[in-house]
Amino acid sequence: MHNPYIVNFDTRQLPHDTSQLIVIGSGIAGLYTAYCASKKGYRVLLLTKHTMVDSNTDKAQGGIAAVLGDNDSPELHYQDTLLAGAGLCDRDAVRILVNEGPQRVKELIELGARFDRVNGRLALTREGAHSRRRILHAHGDATGAEIQRALTHVVRNDPHITVLENHTAVDLLVRENTCYGVLGMSNESKQLVAFYGAAVVLATGGLGQIYKHSTNPAVATGDGIALAYRAGAEVMDMEFIQFHPTVLSLPGAPPFLISEAVRGEGAYLRNRYGDRFMPRYHSLGELAPRDVVVRAILSEMASTASEKVFLDLSHLPSDLVRERFPNISRTCAGYGLDITRDPIPVAPAAHYMMGGIKTNYYGQTSVCRLYACGETACLGVHGANRLASNSLLDGLVFGYRIVQCCRKELAEGAHGRPEFVFDRLQPPDSTINYQQIRQELQTLMGQYVGPVRTESGLQKALDHFKQMDYVGRYAIDEEQAAEVLNMLLVGQLVAQAALLRTESRGGHYRQDYPQPQDIWRKHIILRRC
Repeated sequence: MHNPYIVNFDTRQLPHDTSQLIVIGSGIAGLYTAYCASKKGYRVLLLTKHTMVDSNTDKAQGGIAAVLGDNDSPELHYQDTLLAGAGLCDRDAVRILVNEGPQRVKELIELGARFDRVNGRLALTREGAHSRRRILHAHGDATGAEIQRALTHVVRNDPHITVLENHTAVDLLVRENTCYGVLGMSNESKQLVAFYGAAVVLATGGLGQIYKHSTNPAVATGDGIALAYRAGAEVMDMEFIQFHPTVLSLPGAPPFLISEAVRGEGAYLRNRYGDRFMPRYHSLGELAPRDVVVRAILSEMASTASEKVFLDLSHLPSDLVRERFPNISRTCAGYGLDITRDPIPVAPAAHYMMGGIKTNYYGQTSVCRLYACGETACLGVHGANRLASNSLLDGLVFGYRIVQCCRKELAEGAHGRPEFVFDRLQPPDSTINYQQIRQELQTLMGQYVGPVRTESGLQKALDHFKQMDYVGRYAIDEEQAAEVLNMLLVGQLVAQAALLRTESRGGHYRQDYPQPQDIWRKHIILRRC
């Protein structure tokens, strides 16, 4: 059993602050939700673990999908999303995404996001499993950074929004299934603070850092999911983790995403012998759904005794490649690769979490006055395998819907400030090596809970988590310890759900159950006892 808190505290002795809405996270979901609430005149407190730009959004390259071009329709976008989702998409959620998405993207443009254009019109590209060119991009391959820039500027200059950087959300203040606020900690002073609000929004992003090889920034440690689970909220689809097929694989180089848009513009995947292999695995070739491409790459790596495959752009016009992918070009050039002629060595890495905190169509969780949106949330919009470039759209659409839903709560203001006391944990133990635990966890997850899973491997992972239970007996006193406890918890949830699902579907592949089963066209929901 997991404790509801990871620190001992007494709110009667803590400094406190009160806002109408508390938002945790500063990626697209958190920033846009804060903006939407402020636009309605509500006071917003936004907490972020490091700086405002430390987010998955800032790292996103490919773009944001929305029906804004000719020869396209929400129905086509809907069908593409369902196909990628491998039978587990919530159809109503997808219809909301594709129909409301274009208006949210237009608002993003009005807020100052500058997407690439050709002759004054939005330049749209195509990515894997999309039937039309509907991906907006910025500065070639720096879409997320442009969105982050625009929204950060808006939020920083909004008098209704208070931003606290370098603050860790330690736990949620929940009583009788109602959320009253957040227990926060300054990363600098280590001071605990009780933040009270009429509603709390978790927009903390993904959990990629539970894997050694990940495209996610260091802050993506599954914090929101862990906070919600400890507070008694339901989580769903935790077994479905998307591994990006093409991440730079060079000795000594950190993982660097090679955007799906590279294949969208016509790049080929080749094995170590130069053979183009994707047409042998799927009729869409390099534009097959990501889970298909990942398993094809792993198969080629195994059959050719190689730790990588290669992306080949040499047949594409060199000017087009440099103009379309300036960031990728510069990064690869720093390692001596000219992507217009040199094949790019790539391998899969953890990228996106389809599962997360279970919500309805308005971001409501199973805990009253607690909401979630973006990658940390799950309402089935991505099913078992997210369609490329739907993630940024997800954050916009459902962040907006949260504010529409909780207006009555926000207008009423904070609904009381009950006292919270928790003292069951042993004092912090300075002998615990949290960095070592983190590294061991990352290795374990890659070995047993990665793109290919088996019952025996998943059981080994769960046995490891059981052995690590002792860590949760000690109170945390700094950010790294909080992150490691969160990582252990969400890693265990992923392994537990993966063991329960005895089939293969989308981002979840069981070598011992390699086929999808109709009986498993359902969701696994987990909740703390």
